[in-house]
Amino acid sequence: MADNISKIPTHVGIIMDGNGRWAQKRLMPRSSGHSAGMKRMIALAQKAKDLGVKYLTVYALSTENLSRPQEELDKLYSLIRTYFIKNVDKLIKQGAAVKVIGDLSLLPKDVTEVIQNGVNKSPKDAEFTFIMALAYGGRSEIVNAASRAVAEGLELTEQNLSSRLYTAGVPDPDFIIRTGGELRLSNFLMWQAAYAELYFTDTLFPDFTNGKFEKALLDFSSRKRRFGKV
Repeated sequence: MADNISKIPTHVGIIMDGNGRWAQKRLMPRSSGHSAGMKRMIALAQKAKDLGVKYLTVYALSTENLSRPQEELDKLYSLIRTYFIKNVDKLIKQGAAVKVIGDLSLLPKDVTEVIQNGVNKSPKDAEFTFIMALAYGGRSEIVNAASRAVAEGLELTEQNLSSRLYTAGVPDPDFIIRTGGELRLSNFLMWQAAYAELYFTDTLFPDFTNGKFEKALLDFSSRKRRFGKV
């Protein structure tokens, strides 16, 4: 199928929805779904890199998710502690850069340190960048960027705001995929997604195989992007 994809997006965003439901359908704890989802996330990053995607941003933990039961959050943090470094190292050895966006001050200090240690190992000028959105909220990102610009005495222009977002220096996403059957962005890259093509699938994220990812990219390659022009 990959040979039929005529146009690869530069930047893909994925809202990885359905991990908990995937586990519940199998009478497993929700944490098992997060574990399966994290493995799928890394595999998709490797596939995206192989296909020629330059940036992949995954919505791993929203600010709204932080209100979930503490037991579920603790198990998710444990996954990050044990799984993040191992797999980030794997991506970095393959020449990928790793970036994390979000308000990391909302996470446990040791989790933030684990994340930062992994990010600091990233190569400069990599051909592929894997971006994890953790403790991330699109609206608060915009407010924070605007506040920074005002504090610096700058006029609120698109350029001044964009350059103060978490994603400063990263091109806006061309294509955003949401798994799990919901039809909304859920506060993901609200500013950056202004002209992104959207793709929704009922597939729960742990079942979103490389083949289904390629099918989504094939759909993208068939679209005509006009950006308001004729």
